[in-house]
Amino acid sequence: MPKHTKFPKSLLSNKSRLEEACTVTMNERCSTALLNKLPLKEKDLWSFTIPYDIGNLHIDNALADLRASITLMPYSMYEKLGLCKPKTTRMSLELADRSIQYPQGIVENVLIKVDKFVLSINFVILDIREDSKILIILGRPFLATARAMIDVFNKKITLRVKDDKGSSKFRLLQRIKRKQRSHAPTELLLTEGCRLDYATPQQPYKDA
Repeated sequence: MPKHTKFPKSLLSNKSRLEEACTVTMNERCSTALLNKLPLKEKDLWSFTIPYDIGNLHIDNALADLRASITLMPYSMYEKLGLCKPKTTRMSLELADRSIQYPQGIVENVLIKVDKFVLSINFVILDIREDSKILIILGRPFLATARAMIDVFNKKITLRVKDDKGSSKFRLLQRIKRKQRSHAPTELLLTEGCRLDYATPQQPYKDA
């Protein structure tokens, strides 16, 4: 019988043997190596908050938000503190619902105390309803000034203002329950994680 005829016949007779060869069995060492390469998936850890003092007022929760390009204070809280008159600004803010809001102004060089550190912060004042959980949003300028190191996995924020003063560590993780969140458009800025996507100068009005 010619060789080219024997080959198809041998394939048919060894079908079961070929099916066994298609199954790849990994030994214990290979399985362990592959499984250890993939880290365990973590759940959403929600928002980091920091306690702070402004004057005689102590507040437990200030939202630390890397997405916010400003440090925000509600207008009602500004009135309670009796701060100086804010400077006018042409800044416009886009909220989480994509609406545009214009702040009342900027109050510069406000001293806040975080643990043993005292920092000078510029606050953007916005006429927005206060949230009972989050009263102030500390954006990237504050986190950069405080030389913040955020360890999301260990739920820890470390502030290092100056090397000679050591550091302060916070493990406060604020979880805002969904049922407590307000659906008011203006409150989305506070309760939905401060989605201040950008802050751009307002275009001056020109007569036609």
